[in-house]
Amino acid sequence: MSSRTLLFLEDDKDLQSLVGTFLREKGYRVEPARSAAEAQAVLARVPVDAAIVDGLLPGMTGADFIRELRKTQPKLPILFASAFWKDLKSHELLTRQLGVVRIIHKPYKPEELLVWVNQLFPAPALPPPPPPEALEEAEEVNVEVDDLAASLAALNAEYGARLKEKVAALEALLVRGRGGDAAALEEAYTVVHKLHGTAGSYGFAEVSIRAGQLEAVLLPARAGAPVDVAALDASFRTLAAAASVPVKPAAAPPQSSEGVLLVVDEDAKLLAEAERMGRQVGVGVVTARTADAACEVARRQWVDGVLVHLDLGGPLGGLAVAHALRAEESLPVLPLAVTGARDVLEERVAAAHAGASLFLPRPFTARDFSAAAERMVAARRPERARVMVVDDDPDAIAALTQALASDQIEVVGLSDAHGLMEALAQHRPDLLLLDVQMPGPSGFDLCRILRSTPEWQELPVLLITAHLGLEFRLAAFQAGADDYLSKPVLREELRARVQARLERTRLSRERAERDGLTGLLLRRPFLDGLRARLAESRRQGKPLALCFLDVDHFKQVNDRYGHLAGDRVLMWLGRLLGARFRREDVRGRWGGEEFVVGLLGESAGSASEILARTAAELSDMTFDGDTGEPFHVTFSAGIAVSPGDGDTVESLLRTADARLLRAKENGRNRIEA
Repeated sequence: MSSRTLLFLEDDKDLQSLVGTFLREKGYRVEPARSAAEAQAVLARVPVDAAIVDGLLPGMTGADFIRELRKTQPKLPILFASAFWKDLKSHELLTRQLGVVRIIHKPYKPEELLVWVNQLFPAPALPPPPPPEALEEAEEVNVEVDDLAASLAALNAEYGARLKEKVAALEALLVRGRGGDAAALEEAYTVVHKLHGTAGSYGFAEVSIRAGQLEAVLLPARAGAPVDVAALDASFRTLAAAASVPVKPAAAPPQSSEGVLLVVDEDAKLLAEAERMGRQVGVGVVTARTADAACEVARRQWVDGVLVHLDLGGPLGGLAVAHALRAEESLPVLPLAVTGARDVLEERVAAAHAGASLFLPRPFTARDFSAAAERMVAARRPERARVMVVDDDPDAIAALTQALASDQIEVVGLSDAHGLMEALAQHRPDLLLLDVQMPGPSGFDLCRILRSTPEWQELPVLLITAHLGLEFRLAAFQAGADDYLSKPVLREELRARVQARLERTRLSRERAERDGLTGLLLRRPFLDGLRARLAESRRQGKPLALCFLDVDHFKQVNDRYGHLAGDRVLMWLGRLLGARFRREDVRGRWGGEEFVVGLLGESAGSASEILARTAAELSDMTFDGDTGEPFHVTFSAGIAVSPGDGDTVESLLRTADARLLRAKENGRNRIEA
């Protein structure tokens, strides 16, 4: 197959040299021209398959040249390159009236240009596009992924139903074995060995652990040695009891203000110290001293994370706890941290393989403990993220929405790329999915616009495309994309990539946007979130209540009871505000002892009732001063509600602040609305 010929009309000789060389290396013949006259001479001499036309030429515009060219070659594919033709009216002129296939905005990379050239026709070095059967097969993969999940659930249920039969058959073998049948004991060992290795994979962790214990008892029989009959009977009874207990569904996180951390350690003093640290930093601590006890605690109640001694019961014995917990059906992603006296690379690698994401040296400080607990709680109870999908195909938006939408992810679709900046300001997404090829600005163009806009420079961007050649990948990353997905998009891959990006973004945002003492949003991110909720309230026709809170006589608290005691007051109020409201509400620390809360869909009356409950809870708490003297605190609050008290963030803040001042003047420990 002969290479395609391109007319490259560009008066910048450096760009012409760079791009021409690049395209020739990719198998294209390039006919250069630096003026309209030279281009006409090329067209008279050589038939071309497509043209690349610059927007501003010596003596005329690129649009005028194309207008003349259409008189003789109405069907010639044309790519139009310019730094100026970026408005919607110009786009309509070039694409609808002049038949331009794609507008490429300068400055562009040769790799990006090649992406659009390749779309005009298959380049010589590229394989043909996949046949329709391949696309249908890919769609079937999506169905198969869902079918696979359903099949696995059915297999788990079937395995659980057969456990009692397996245990009954095992009991019969053991009875024969105790009567002197060596072959029966050998067969029993095989059954137990399989239970030990397989039951945990199906979610029956306790059965797996008990089968492992029975396997150890049976092991001497394989070498012809006698078996401890008492130990055999005791181990079998515990296995049978475990097999008779159905697997419990995953527990729901509690609605308490505390996270719950399970600390597994043999050191009683360390466990007591962990409980004390937990009370200081507002984290509930439950303890266990063995792997069995840890699994029992995790099955009995919700835990946000586990901190386990790396050498529990012996070198690297804590890894057995990690494996046992992760084998539980409801705990495959339970956050794990390990603590050890030695920071040895090999041991940390082993811990990482077991699923541990944090390492705390022994003895750990309250700050280390608090940071680890907060990270695990945040990972176990993530806030709902918002993903925006930009694609001109409504069906594509619907498919991506169906694949991603969940309790953890809200999806917003946008079919007109020209409205992206307005949509970003309105919805404040945590991640952006962009189709590369759309009418108007391409995904590359939009990505570059975002990276040049300070407010959106850090927004994760994933490009979606049917083209995954080297040139596309280079162009994608040069435009500022974080990742890319190939069409047709496989549902599980999409979820995995989006979740990974969201988690990294969440961790980064936690460090940059959260107040370290209270865990609430700082002022700027709070205002960003409040503006998003205000826009949402307008769309839905719902009110938005803005609440300003101030701890009463806080200076006196610091002066009389100590600044550390004052910090504990702020920390606990922050935790109350963080736990006593809905996920969609925004809460922040305004500064000092002032806090702010935005409640979507609440009136002045309902917002007052919500705050009154929080105020009562705070006033019932007893705090200890730095010298041990107990004391209580209260807060005052002012509430403003949109649209009656204003339809902008600034007007609501002014009104709420004025009502907070009135609450103080009227005696404090009250709410004014």
